[in-house]
Amino acid sequence: VQLVESGGGLVQPGGSLRLSCVASGFTFSRYDMSWYRQALGKERELVARTTSVGVSTNYLDSVKGRFTISRDNGKNTVYLQMNNLKAEDTAVYYCYAHRLGYNAYWGQGTQVTVSS
Repeated sequence: VQLVESGGGLVQPGGSLRLSCVASGFTFSRYDMSWYRQALGKERELVARTTSVGVSTNYLDSVKGRFTISRDNGKNTVYLQMNNLKAEDTAVYYCYAHRLGYNAYWGQGTQVTVSS
């Protein structure tokens, strides 16, 4: 099983990034997918979540209207489009696959740094 994130980097405040997470080794289309983040010295927090078919999504209040989670089950990929980034969005972002009654999986994380 692998979850491989990409797309992180350094961006100025107000800028945009698109994170991708490519999954392999399990039936991606049957798993809910989430993005978490962990800032230095803070606990990991849920940023966005989408159900297995992408019908339902949930967001952390502080990212609503700025971040969008989406998935392409044909490509085994989940995305996080991040717009109007702020310094407080700086964190390591993790992809998380979960399904009731089955093992859950984490990616290795990708660093997002928002700074001028």
